[in-house]
Amino acid sequence: MPELAKSNKNRGEKSNTGKREPWDPIRFIQQSSKFIPKPSFGRSDSTVVRPGDIIWKPGVSSSLNNNFRWAPLDDVVMGGVSSSMIDNETGSWKGTVSESNNGGFVGIRTTPFSNTLNFEQCTGIRLRLRGGDGRTFKAIVRDSTDFNGICWTTSFDMPRVKSFFSVFDDSEIKTTTTIKIPFKNQIPTIFAKTVPGEIFNSENIVGLQIAYSKFDYDGNMNPNFSLGEFSLQITEVCAY
Repeated sequence: MPELAKSNKNRGEKSNTGKREPWDPIRFIQQSSKFIPKPSFGRSDSTVVRPGDIIWKPGVSSSLNNNFRWAPLDDVVMGGVSSSMIDNETGSWKGTVSESNNGGFVGIRTTPFSNTLNFEQCTGIRLRLRGGDGRTFKAIVRDSTDFNGICWTTSFDMPRVKSFFSVFDDSEIKTTTTIKIPFKNQIPTIFAKTVPGEIFNSENIVGLQIAYSKFDYDGNMNPNFSLGEFSLQITEVCAY
């Protein structure tokens, strides 16, 4: 994996691919069980989303009255040991990424929506974020309740902290970055592999996800990835 080795070397880190560490089955169950839809999900009418509607803000109910939270979904679900946590009151997502047990990703996913969301009138989703330190993340929109169903994926880059003095002045870290996720540019994937021939259903959005992974697409590696600690803050998710 030459791309990954180069990326880690540039950040002064060593790859630990192939290293084995104890797997935590309890954490696997705790994480995966949060994303099982309720039996009644999808039976009621969906909620129509209009441009400008707020989908989520830290500590505040959605303008759509759609009850959900973000929860971690890390590589423990595939035997890895990476871990992260999300504070829904502040939107702060942080954790540690490890390649042990052939892992190398962390993520957060919305718990099941009260109703499906109909984005037919919208062009995409806009994220307002802070932090990220120059790393490449993925935004994922789901139009199926299948746990391992199609991920409509868009990669995006966060600005890097620019100077040594940022350690003492965190104004750059507090700067909000706006990321637009146009539906027309999404890439259908399953486990970071592209799936051709799929059609996005904007009238049946059932979940959102953000991932930070060593994997790019189809076996390529994320050029802006590094092992160890990371942080990203979500300050708003809305439609446009």
